[in-house]
Amino acid sequence: MSDTVVTVIAIFLAAILMFIFPLMSTADRTDDITKQAIETATTDFVDEIRSTGRITQDNYDNFVQTISSTGNSFEVELEVQVLDDNPGKKVTEAEMTKVGENYYYSQYTTQILDKLNSDGVMYLKEGDIVSANVRNTNRTIASILKDFIYRVTGNNTSSITASHTGIVNVNGR
Repeated sequence: MSDTVVTVIAIFLAAILMFIFPLMSTADRTDDITKQAIETATTDFVDEIRSTGRITQDNYDNFVQTISSTGNSFEVELEVQVLDDNPGKKVTEAEMTKVGENYYYSQYTTQILDKLNSDGVMYLKEGDIVSANVRNTNRTIASILKDFIYRVTGNNTSSITASHTGIVNVNGR
């Protein structure tokens, strides 16, 4: 009788070692590859904005299509910190310098998308800061397996995230 219990336990452990852990490893690898693809797409998107000085509807749509092609759903958060130059100036001999400090005000995803939907393009100027944050909203196979095996609780954990920020180098107009 005790040999039967040991045999059943051995078969159960062998099944776990032969099927579950390789499946978890493959799913983790898939998430890693997807994360790299999302990071690359996010970096390319922000760098395109930095080098051209504008966000276009086509660029945004291509970015969303690229990240969606991984088979996951994503939440994209954009932020543009617009440089608000202080208009006060003082003149010294041959040099004009600005008086005071420069301030940034932020425009977020909904404001940016409203501008893109109405005009098709949002022009930026040199010194503006662009930021893009992407995170998945669905549960991947790896997260489902980890929750099952490790009993991890919480559905708010995103396993695939990417972020990139940069300063605009040129005036968009």
